Amino acid sequence: MAIKTQTLLMTYYYIALFSTILFMLKLILFNFVGGDSEVFTDFNTEIDTDPSFSFISVQSVLAFLMGFGWMGYAGLHQFGMKALPSLAAAFGVGLAFMLVVSVIMSNIKKLEENVVKDKTSLVEHKGKAYTSFAPNGKGQIEIDFNGQLKVLDAQNMSEVEIKSFDLVVVKKVEDEILYIEKAQN
Repeated sequence: MAIKTQTLLMTYYYIALFSTILFMLKLILFNFVGGDSEVFTDFNTEIDTDPSFSFISVQSVLAFLMGFGWMGYAGLHQFGMKALPSLAAAFGVGLAFMLVVSVIMSNIKKLEENVVKDKTSLVEHKGKAYTSFAPNGKGQIEIDFNGQLKVLDAQNMSEVEIKSFDLVVVKKVEDEILYIEKAQN
């Protein structure tokens, strides 16, 4: 029993329209307005994997339905395809939409990650004096911290003056203050 083309066309259209509206609402309300979509909507099918990439989530399923609906509709209405080829094309485009949305959302989640690194990990790392340091004086240094160049408070541990832009090495960290000495070239 063949499905009537008009019925199939309207089915694709309503799937596409409904999923596009839901996709946009979820994207705007939960991801950009500040709702926590992680708690209620993401669903990871694999166990013991990196949770930052989730192929199956509400967002990706809606993307699949959106791509599936619009391609199925275009296949029948615009491209003159028969029912089976339009179904195959719709399924392929839906999977592509799902993959693209999953990758984009994964990358957005990575941007939101806050990597907290203890300053004690900077011991024996080198940086540059941002300000001049008198012997046993305080100032600031520029150092790579958490993959970013940061200006942090420091104190000279030695009796040697350190000038701006001199290479320094962190010797210890106490109370969020880096204790430094002039580095040996």
